[in-house]
Amino acid sequence: MTETTVNLKDRRLRTFTAMREMMLRYYMNAKMNEGVTPVAWITSGAPVELLYALDVIPIYPENHGALIGSAKMGPTLAAEAETLGFSPDLCSYARCDIGQAITGQGPFGPLARPDFVLCCNNICGTVLKWYEELARMFKVPLLMLDTPFLYDGPKEEAFRYVGAQVRHLVTRLEEITKKKLDIDRLREVGKLSREGIDLWNTCLQRCEQRPAPMSCFDAFVQLAPIVTLRGTAECNDYYRMLLAELDERVAGKFGAIPSERYRLLWDNIPIWYEMSRLSELFAAHEACLVADTYTNAWADNVISDQLDLDELARVYTTIYLNKNLAAMTDIIEKLARRFSVDGVVLHSNRSCKPYSIGQYDIQRLLEERMGLPTLVIDGDMTDSRQYAHDQTKVRIEAFLEVVAARGGK
Repeated sequence: MTETTVNLKDRRLRTFTAMREMMLRYYMNAKMNEGVTPVAWITSGAPVELLYALDVIPIYPENHGALIGSAKMGPTLAAEAETLGFSPDLCSYARCDIGQAITGQGPFGPLARPDFVLCCNNICGTVLKWYEELARMFKVPLLMLDTPFLYDGPKEEAFRYVGAQVRHLVTRLEEITKKKLDIDRLREVGKLSREGIDLWNTCLQRCEQRPAPMSCFDAFVQLAPIVTLRGTAECNDYYRMLLAELDERVAGKFGAIPSERYRLLWDNIPIWYEMSRLSELFAAHEACLVADTYTNAWADNVISDQLDLDELARVYTTIYLNKNLAAMTDIIEKLARRFSVDGVVLHSNRSCKPYSIGQYDIQRLLEERMGLPTLVIDGDMTDSRQYAHDQTKVRIEAFLEVVAARGGK
């Protein structure tokens, strides 16, 4: 299989610059309003609609961890946490976040100080201990939402359990903000949230086209607004702009890579510090990663026009990482068929155990059900000390030889 050198900089989406400026404003706005408007540090799977409805500024340490990884600051900040006794085996987002809290260092400088922290464990169990540590460091309240893992699929008793906690969470938020939750305001935020999710889903759908107008490496970067600004008009305006650019590319048959012969799917969180080299490596072999489980996880939350607290409980209990192996495998298979992929790359992420456990079973099931070639690569989303570039490159090239031998679609 011949490898060619590909420069992807001239194929970068124009909206990338606008997104970077928007994210800078987001972090600077929180910093400028510190002490004036309540600031909450919040896990990625928590019901942010409640915060926006009560005029609280949410800050996401996980999203900031991705920025730290992209800026290649992960090893330095993770090491700061390790000097305090935190294990190198701990999630690198957590170590980087604790490291930046200690040093005040980050891509946009120190984060706005939280008035409280909000943790929902639907993504993993680590977040609870992580946020307990943040609450101790900043001497602020910790608010917790516990979501049972859906071993046997959705259960009404689980929704009732979480619904009761959502109501208690509202009471605590009202105490902290000294505001009463207005259900009409919550529904306004809910409509914006649903619209943003729909727009994001439509953007991802455009990659069903051949050639795909963006790769999952583009999508990983473009994911930031739906995480950090979900439920705001600014988020939705941005995705309208992105969608217009993608439609322009589709109409002109302008692909994310110069020549798309093979279409692949990525599983797990990206390797943030390695995205540029990985995207160029796949492009050099005419392979485009057209879909992934990570960005699609943010396109699945269905919120109605009549959003209420019970619906919030259902939505945030049934996110991707809170589902069993069979459900996750079914989702990956549907994505693989929908985007007509020729192979699957699974990132065995040292930091994210809930996302990575079961990947070898998923690999086997995909090969049995669809006959797809698959590859598991080892790495870490933020800490480059846990990644072997040369070894991974050899394995990817060998995998692409298999994909090419099967001829693609």
